[in-house]
Amino acid sequence: MSTVTSVNIPGVDAPITVRRRRTAKRVTLSVSRATGEIGMTLPARFRLDDALRFAEANRDWLEARVDAAPSGIAYTFGMMLPYRGKYHRVHPGKRRSVSVDRGIIRVGCEPEALHGMLERWLKREARAALINRSDIHADALGVTYNRLSVRDTRSRWGSCSAHRSLSYSWRVILAPEAALDYLAAHEVAHLREMNHGPRFWALVAERVPDYERWIEWFRSDGVDLHRYGRAD
Repeated sequence: MSTVTSVNIPGVDAPITVRRRRTAKRVTLSVSRATGEIGMTLPARFRLDDALRFAEANRDWLEARVDAAPSGIAYTFGMMLPYRGKYHRVHPGKRRSVSVDRGIIRVGCEPEALHGMLERWLKREARAALINRSDIHADALGVTYNRLSVRDTRSRWGSCSAHRSLSYSWRVILAPEAALDYLAAHEVAHLREMNHGPRFWALVAERVPDYERWIEWFRSDGVDLHRYGRAD
């Protein structure tokens, strides 16, 4: 269990998301490589004032990492957008719909409506693809899940709960299809093994023999996918 709040400290533009965790033993600070967002984790009974003093003492470190974070890439007509691992040009469309053809994504809307329409479509595409691959892997491994949700998580690409619910980041639809397939196999394998032990990885390897390649891809290239749709 954790509680979440947001605070600011003088001299740092980005707010700090503060999480209290019962399992935390000390105060930790982190800055997202993808977005520059700052996170701070505290033990359950640690005083917030003391935590803020800790953050202020590390202001220079925080500022340097926030400044080093890549800028966002807003959705605009004419931009190049990765979709299923290949870059597509985003063009206006004549009908109020989204379509893909030969490297072009056509979105039928005014420029001010592009963000909402395009992102809703990407989320629908992600959900459909993830249901398809999760169902295939679940059938092969002889397991079932109760629910599948698609969100905009930044701390993890997917998760599997003790209640047999699967959750994924919709941004995986921007990644190569093999990366999406690995992610689905990874989370479905947790329905058999709720850990990262040898038996778990054996299940993943059964479904995706080159899974290590995609682990590395998410670490090295996946972070950039969090830039899309951000206007800063």
